[in-house]
Amino acid sequence: MRLGVHVSAAGRVYEAVERSHSLGCNTMQFFSRNPQQWRGEYYLEAGDINEFIRRSRNYRIKPVFIHIPYLINLASPNPRLYEASIEAYIEDILEAHLLKADYIVTHMGSHKETSEEAGLKRLSEALNRIIKKTGNTKVGILLENTAGSGSWLGYKFMHQKVVFDALAEKKRLGLCFDTAHAYLAGYDISTKDGLEETLEEIDRTVGLKYIKLIHLNDAKGPLGSKHDRHEHIGKGGIGLAGMRRIINHPRLRGLPFILETPREDEEANKIDLATVKRLRPKG
Repeated sequence: MRLGVHVSAAGRVYEAVERSHSLGCNTMQFFSRNPQQWRGEYYLEAGDINEFIRRSRNYRIKPVFIHIPYLINLASPNPRLYEASIEAYIEDILEAHLLKADYIVTHMGSHKETSEEAGLKRLSEALNRIIKKTGNTKVGILLENTAGSGSWLGYKFMHQKVVFDALAEKKRLGLCFDTAHAYLAGYDISTKDGLEETLEEIDRTVGLKYIKLIHLNDAKGPLGSKHDRHEHIGKGGIGLAGMRRIINHPRLRGLPFILETPREDEEANKIDLATVKRLRPKG
């Protein structure tokens, strides 16, 4: 089982690898820079990049996922923010390429005061430009489903289908399936039937083969509440039985799972990781 957590890259970027290894993880996700700020003059040093690659290979941590910063909005109707987001996204992919990361994980953006249709069109056009500008890399781009709060795109899988259909080059595009977001958006994956219906919808719209990562989070809040709040494994609306079905589902069990559960203290991740391992039969 490929199991990891979203870890901090505070200090030197290779310290994220150490944090993952210390937790017993064999895959990882992190922010390569401050997610609440623009890059400015910040760039990783060559020595740090080389050490990141060395340690991740030494510990056999793979795949490596980098989450895109929150400020980037590829669906923005604001021309300055839109262009800045595209430029920053290209820089982040090129940096991920240097780190030999496998995928960039991204929310699909907010259409703000415009329509979902207009936001998806801007997002698709942005991704076409980004993919063309980064054609010399193999870094994949994973569209993450959202809880659906405000004007955020991606809370139903028809949104991802629109983007897939609009792209000239699709071979680097995939999906990140966030379990908490799905539940909070109204997909009742806490039940056997609900999980099957959700997977059937994904397969019908985009294709289950495009799921490359599962963000394994329980949901804090009622089904369909649209408030993006994660909970510890088994402590939320999806529950232990729901989580067990997800990680053992024959069409999902071979995928990497990354936890983004709350971290009130240093032991929180360890407890959630141990819970997941107990839910996954050995052998």
